[in-house]
Amino acid sequence: MQQMSLFENQVPEPLAARLRPGTLEEYVGQSHLLGPGKVLRRLIESDQISSMIFWGPPGVGKTTLARIIANRTHSAFIDFSAVTSGIKEIRTVMQQAEQNRFCGERTIVFVDEIHRFNKAQQDAFLPFVEKGSIILIGATTENPSFEINSALLSRCKVFVLQSLTREELKGLLARALKDPKGFGGQDIRMEEDILDFIAAFANGDARSALSTLEMVVLNGELDSSGIVTVTREAVEQCTSKKSLLYDKKGEEHYNLISALHKSMRNSDPDAAVYWLARMLEAGEDPLYVARRVIRFASEDIGLADPQALPMAVAAYQACHFLGMPECTVHLTEAVVYLSLAPKSNAIYRAYEAAKEDAVSQLAEPVPLVIRNGVTGLMRDLNYGKGYQYAHDTKEKLTHMQCLPDSLLGREYYQPTDQGRESQYKERLEQIKEWKIYDKSGFSGY
Repeated sequence: MQQMSLFENQVPEPLAARLRPGTLEEYVGQSHLLGPGKVLRRLIESDQISSMIFWGPPGVGKTTLARIIANRTHSAFIDFSAVTSGIKEIRTVMQQAEQNRFCGERTIVFVDEIHRFNKAQQDAFLPFVEKGSIILIGATTENPSFEINSALLSRCKVFVLQSLTREELKGLLARALKDPKGFGGQDIRMEEDILDFIAAFANGDARSALSTLEMVVLNGELDSSGIVTVTREAVEQCTSKKSLLYDKKGEEHYNLISALHKSMRNSDPDAAVYWLARMLEAGEDPLYVARRVIRFASEDIGLADPQALPMAVAAYQACHFLGMPECTVHLTEAVVYLSLAPKSNAIYRAYEAAKEDAVSQLAEPVPLVIRNGVTGLMRDLNYGKGYQYAHDTKEKLTHMQCLPDSLLGREYYQPTDQGRESQYKERLEQIKEWKIYDKSGFSGY
């Protein structure tokens, strides 16, 4: 047990600590787990909690949720840090949990950063988890599949916690300004889009959002009547960013991603990198940008450069692994590459054309020849009758009809002459030419 300092109560707690939710009703985020009827909420409300792992980025409420569970289920709660504790500390905690069990009280042991424990330390929990001496709740920012022993992981349910959305963070910040435990007793004036910026800057991290709000309020301009005014300049100084604040309707958000997309489409790497920097330095989620870059790779480049998509996906993975600010260089590499790549929207146009037919002719039957006759009845109904296995032919081609009768002759994919796609265009023309003639009249390629 920690010894209390004589002056501890005189030191104000950080805003994030003062506003830490104590109930599920106060908890912000994770609606996919804690919304009405969702699995984790049902387990908590029915008091059927078992050992579990919370996996998610920093500041999404892993520790808070563990404490809420302990309070809701009337269990003893032991907060345990994997950074400062070893096997000796684990054994001490387990002895305390055993004593609680003999007294009829369950014990929840919360282990923050459980991935930092080595195999021996993780194994020390196993017998106590197995016999029910403790309910283990581990928190980790790393993939449990790689960082937690399989024996321990198999005895825990993994719940994936997600970054808070910008709207969730904005609501949390607004509550902090009104809550008596926050700044509810002060008259604070600021433009609404400042909350938008702080929410964007926090990048899904509630603790970061509240800490930033606390900093900008404490550095606000206090007048003689006690009113605190928070200016944009103060926010920029506190966040070390000269950023364009997105307007509350989000128009600038869409303007900037549009500018990035169209600059890459226009093969202008300088403009593309500029708009990329504008978004990232304004607090945009790098994973959002990376997802748009992946879309661009297929929509505007496609088979003109088949390496565009792997490049974009690799950039997304790098952003996921590293986060800001390290991932800026990876996104820049992808954006420059895609800007310079040959352009083709043939893949995009192919799907849009096929989609139009698919939506208007949803009931078109699959030709019998390419149906899979897996049962005797299906074979009796001519499923798969006349099917030709392309690999058995010299040219690896057949004359089989694969489109429905009503769509026979439709051509969705129309390749361009750009980049590598010119080779696919030539190949497609050869295939079509072969299908026009009898096999005996075509000598191959």
